[in-house]
Amino acid sequence: MALNPSRSAVSATCKALRRCGNSAQSAAQRLRQPVRQLSTSTSRRTDSFETTSEQQNRPRWSYTPERMKGPGFSINIVKDPSRTVWHNNEDPAKLDAMYNRLLGSKGDRMLPDEIKWLAITHKSFDQGRRGFNTRLAYFGRLIVSFEATRHILVTPANARDPPTQDSFGREPFQDPALANVDKLNIRQPMDVVSKDKLAKLAIDVGLPEVTRWKPRMPEHLEGSGLTAVLNTSLFAIIGAISLQHGAEVAQQVVREKILRRLGA
Repeated sequence: MALNPSRSAVSATCKALRRCGNSAQSAAQRLRQPVRQLSTSTSRRTDSFETTSEQQNRPRWSYTPERMKGPGFSINIVKDPSRTVWHNNEDPAKLDAMYNRLLGSKGDRMLPDEIKWLAITHKSFDQGRRGFNTRLAYFGRLIVSFEATRHILVTPANARDPPTQDSFGREPFQDPALANVDKLNIRQPMDVVSKDKLAKLAIDVGLPEVTRWKPRMPEHLEGSGLTAVLNTSLFAIIGAISLQHGAEVAQQVVREKILRRLGA
């Protein structure tokens, strides 16, 4: 007898739910509104992003991907419109000539076309949408620094004055393994491959004419960081050669094509 109230409550609830369902169906039939189906799959707008066969055949370095383009306007307020005009090289033959001057005969064949353009592309070019050489430059900077340090260690030291005689007859400890360490107290790797020296080398081989970047002040390239940009491109080329051909080839290029030209 104690369960009768509970059973009656359950039956009343079921009747109420059936009544609500019937009323909802009748209202939908009267309004004749189609039921909207929810789908878990995302729809694609292929009309605006669909690439043509002509775009697919173009090399990656020569265009900005459609999906990375903005709305067509910029929110930045340009104070001087003349500073927004800057033209970069798009001629592969001019780029190959620079690689031949830097790396020697057939130097343009040491890297694939895509990597050749990536190594000379600064992050300021096209807002970085076509890739840039920051990571390659970091790797190449370590290789150049290592070779400059080794060059200092293997270079014979200048003749020094003989050490003074100790009054107590003591002799300092000497070992062939420690003989070259003192050379780093006199000369540092930054003295061998300084920024100015590398920038001058880059100018001699024509790197400024092919480097892709956007200076902040086109009328004042030095104030826009031309020296740093040229150093970055040189380091990136060495880093790309190391990844493409191995560390031994990259170290040989640094010794013969960079350090020797710098008079090291």
